[in-house]
Amino acid sequence: MNGLIEFIKTLGPTRVAAMGAVAAMLVGIFAFIILRVTAPQMTTLYSDLTLEDSGAIVSRLEGMGVPYELGRNGATVMVPRERVARLRMQLAEDGLPTGGSIGYEIFDRSDTLGATSFVQNINHLRALEGELARSIAAIDRIQSARVHLVIPERQLFQRDQRAPTGSIVLNVRGTLGQGEIRAVQHLVATAVEGLRPESVSVVDETGRLLASGAESDEEGIIGNSLQERVFAIESRLKGQVEEILSSVVGPGRSRVRVAADVDFNRTTETIETFDPEGQVVRSTQTKEEASSSTERTNEVTVGNELPNGGDNNGGEGSNEETTATEEIVNYEISRSTKTEIVEAGRVQRLSVAVLVDGTYGPNADGEVVYTPRTQETLDRIALLVRSAVGFDEGRGDIVEVVNLQFAAPPQGDLTEEPGLFEFTKEDIMRFAELGVLLLISLLLLLFVVRPLLRRIVTPEEPQPQELLIGPDGQLIAESEVPSEDAEEDDEMRIEWLEEAKAAGAAQATSISKVGEMIEEHPTEAVTIVRGWLDEAA
Repeated sequence: MNGLIEFIKTLGPTRVAAMGAVAAMLVGIFAFIILRVTAPQMTTLYSDLTLEDSGAIVSRLEGMGVPYELGRNGATVMVPRERVARLRMQLAEDGLPTGGSIGYEIFDRSDTLGATSFVQNINHLRALEGELARSIAAIDRIQSARVHLVIPERQLFQRDQRAPTGSIVLNVRGTLGQGEIRAVQHLVATAVEGLRPESVSVVDETGRLLASGAESDEEGIIGNSLQERVFAIESRLKGQVEEILSSVVGPGRSRVRVAADVDFNRTTETIETFDPEGQVVRSTQTKEEASSSTERTNEVTVGNELPNGGDNNGGEGSNEETTATEEIVNYEISRSTKTEIVEAGRVQRLSVAVLVDGTYGPNADGEVVYTPRTQETLDRIALLVRSAVGFDEGRGDIVEVVNLQFAAPPQGDLTEEPGLFEFTKEDIMRFAELGVLLLISLLLLLFVVRPLLRRIVTPEEPQPQELLIGPDGQLIAESEVPSEDAEEDDEMRIEWLEEAKAAGAAQATSISKVGEMIEEHPTEAVTIVRGWLDEAA
């Protein structure tokens, strides 16, 4: 301890204070680096949150003692990566996040027991709108939704009832198709009693009207469905072809376009056919008639007028007999009736265009070069495409397969195999952060701490003072020169300085002359100096 105390005394208060400042600075810097290195890696728990959800989630995290960070003005909450899954399950038990809307959990509150019927109806409407908004937000490409319902109150002794209506505001990512818009309309309409899909209007966040909510005619509905059918046919065929080509030429190395010519006419045809060869006897009717007559030429007498006297009184005459037969036969002929209804949407013609890239490989110099595909390969690809789309030459289908080089070559090094270790973007950023902290630590040790410690430990050496020539011609130290703060007259000081300069110039002249003499007579000068040394001894 005595040696330490003596060492501290030799350092002095200035050096001790400097050592304390350096130590405090080093402790602070290295504490920051250690905390930064050992701090848990944060990742996103939820993003695009409303202020209500952010506040509720932060309160819940603080209650559980979980460290968190906020980003994007509270819209993003970040927590340690290893606890993300568990925290999401715990927050889901509490019904968080709610999406900024209130659902049926509004009835879980105990203060609703004594509420009036009006308040209960309002809460029911709010809960229904909130639940519908959550269901709509679960659809892909829909970020958030707001639902407004107008449900007229039922009145007694009123015949005409107004139908309910609804309006929806969507915040979408990208664009929505007609099928998705109609799906939203039907989702809301089937959840509200008496609400029809045509009475639901849909608007996006830019104010663009997606569905008017007015009464639409049947022709408009049929037209929309036909357009959707064409799009569905083209998308389905395109997906089938791309799925096959990605296995042959690689993912992203082909482009497929399908154009379907669809018949929008709806035709109803009725055909009635009779077969004469297929006749059958249904009924037969036969009718026969026979008649006879006699013509006499004798005169009329009393004898032949008497009974049984005609034969006795014979005379000349003629007999006539007639026979007629009539037959009616009824036949049944086979008949077939065919009614054919051809619905709109039948594919009349398909046009398929396929563009494939060539192959890439290293040449003798190791450079990646492009090689076009052979015609045999293109023919095989065309055969696969025809089979995938249901090619029909009779209706005029066309399939074209062309090989051209793409403007952008495939990404990645084709000559090297993938590495053993694959790092994510977050891992790379973490390594970069650790490298920067290590570099800063080394720079501080080399250029800040090391010079300060050397300056503190090394004892101070007396600095040589500059000698000045006094008024009497003698050399005096700079510290012995009268300071400017001495109470002397300025004129006296200036005069003294002038005299000192003149004396110094004269002495310098004398010294220069002595030097010249020594240079001219070095031997004599050495002898004189030796004599002075002997006299001094």
